[in-house]
Amino acid sequence: MKILVTGGAGFIGSAVVRLAVARGHHVVNLDALTYAACLENVASVAASPRYAFEHADIRDRAALAHIFATHAPDAVMHLAAESHVDRSIDGPGAFIDTNVTGTFNLLEAARTHWQAQGRPEGFRFHHISTDEVYGSLGPVGQFTEDTPYDPRSPYSASKAASDHLVRAWHHTYGLPVVLSNCSNNYGPYHFPEKLIPVVILNALAEKPLPIYGDGANVRDWLYVEDHAEALLLVLQQGTPGGSYNIGGENERSNLELVRTLCTLLDARRPRGQGSYADLITFVPDRPGHDARYAIDPARIRQELGWRPSVTVEQGLARTVDWYLANEAWWRPLLARQGVGERLGVGA
Repeated sequence: MKILVTGGAGFIGSAVVRLAVARGHHVVNLDALTYAACLENVASVAASPRYAFEHADIRDRAALAHIFATHAPDAVMHLAAESHVDRSIDGPGAFIDTNVTGTFNLLEAARTHWQAQGRPEGFRFHHISTDEVYGSLGPVGQFTEDTPYDPRSPYSASKAASDHLVRAWHHTYGLPVVLSNCSNNYGPYHFPEKLIPVVILNALAEKPLPIYGDGANVRDWLYVEDHAEALLLVLQQGTPGGSYNIGGENERSNLELVRTLCTLLDARRPRGQGSYADLITFVPDRPGHDARYAIDPARIRQELGWRPSVTVEQGLARTVDWYLANEAWWRPLLARQGVGERLGVGA
């Protein structure tokens, strides 16, 4: 297939690009190269004849039309998005522009291309979203594909809006779409503003390890390379018009997660005295912080045969090892806007 991947220089997008090229697909990576994007993420495939890069913004309709006309993709995997909840609290406008208007522009460009090609049945528009659109869970229960939407932050609200647009373009125009909603991703090439890379890099720098509130917030952790496998499977075998929840089946509280990271670092790069856990610092909670996310992945398991391949302990060990071995990747990113700062306190 020739796949147009939006946001392919980002964390999850680059994992998809690397895997798709390795699988023999032709990939066109469309990325605006905003603050969290790194072309180094796809350096391993940049020289492949099956890879092309387009520096463009999904908010630019003319650029999208040109890219579809030039490359004539068989499928779109839409990952380009503003995704950091704290940044959405401080500046929600960018999230509406990119996640809502940008998705609308991409849908229209894809629809125009699909119609011009004679509406091929094999064309797919795969929209990649988040479990945060479902809101917050109590101590029990899991999100299913039928869970009502209840977004709580500007980020999740913008993603919920984009999900609704994608479904509307399927039902109104017949565009062959599939959707997926994932749990929290982690792994190599994770931009250092999210919890896991913040903890690893702060620990190495002997800085406080910040945990919001009391650390009891629970997330389902999904290793990014497992997620990339699932996304390609949904693209190729998912039911048009259908949606799939993709989870890691690895729930952990934030405090449990940070303590696990500290134990891994203690074993690999011991401190002079004590444990890295001594650096744990509780900070004021995020406004509107969702208590718990958990995904029921029964549909993707039963229909497509997918399950995550690693436990959170295995995945965290791989992640810590990667960051220890790749300081040349993460060191320059520490100077980017907002990295190392407490964001999301504007509310």
